[in-house]
Amino acid sequence: MTSYQELLKDIALTDERFIVMTAENLASIRGIAGALGSRFVDTGIAEQSLVGMAAGLALRGRIPVVHALSTFLTMRAFEFIRTDVGIGNLTVKLCGGVPGFLSEANGPTHQALEDIALMRIIPSMNIFCPADEQELTLGLRQVLEHSGPFYIRLNHTKAVIEHDQDFKIGKAEVVFDGDDITILVYGMLFAEAVKARELLQTEGKNVRLLNMRTVKPVDEEAIIASARQTSLLVTLEDHFITGGLYSIVCEVLISRGINCKVLPIALENRWFKPALLPFVLEYEGFNGEKIAEKILKICQGGHQYATTSRINA
Repeated sequence: MTSYQELLKDIALTDERFIVMTAENLASIRGIAGALGSRFVDTGIAEQSLVGMAAGLALRGRIPVVHALSTFLTMRAFEFIRTDVGIGNLTVKLCGGVPGFLSEANGPTHQALEDIALMRIIPSMNIFCPADEQELTLGLRQVLEHSGPFYIRLNHTKAVIEHDQDFKIGKAEVVFDGDDITILVYGMLFAEAVKARELLQTEGKNVRLLNMRTVKPVDEEAIIASARQTSLLVTLEDHFITGGLYSIVCEVLISRGINCKVLPIALENRWFKPALLPFVLEYEGFNGEKIAEKILKICQGGHQYATTSRINA
């Protein structure tokens, strides 16, 4: 499989509009600098200047592909993203490193758990949250060539399944079908969702799994169909509960006047305990086993709702 770095380098070498930029975050692009020469720009740890420079380059017909840690890119440079990139609807691609649980043992200062909420409130911004590096490379060319700004949650984890090759911006991947429960997920928790589904299937639950891929534009029709065809929607994300996928799903349902039972599995009012990823998932209750337990608990409770409602595991 072609890596993110290899594909980005190939795209940039065949199209001189592309400028690869970084705020001293080289982990994903270390091998590109030598190949691109002056079209590789490292501003040092200066995310605001990085985004401002990218906006200027975009105004001159370039396509900057910007790299920084997600938490500093989306928060420290937020005004520059909103004002310089967003208002002008500029074709700048913002690549956030180690988002969500992928920051692992780094503390709360490095935990990007509000990045989706911040980026999606910018009217012109689009958001790509690949499940793994296979999907990152699968959708990369479309995302980079798309007119307008895009925020990408970089994810270099290994794929647990072979993804549908028919990638479309704004279209969810229906990984498995089912008519009891729907799990909606994006990003690195996709692998845990696959495990949770397997466990739920052994308990007699027929589980649909939607990989949302792009959460903006979101696949509203996939959400609506799942709300009508399954009895429970589960939103799973390594993000604060406010402003992320749970909020998106509820907004879609309410806008269509649809009543549905929804279980959000997200972080509420707290950051996560820093540790290596397997221990984070175990401690915080986001591994496949803990996710399945939460869903089964709701299913066995026999709750009935007349309106679109949030339920707690």
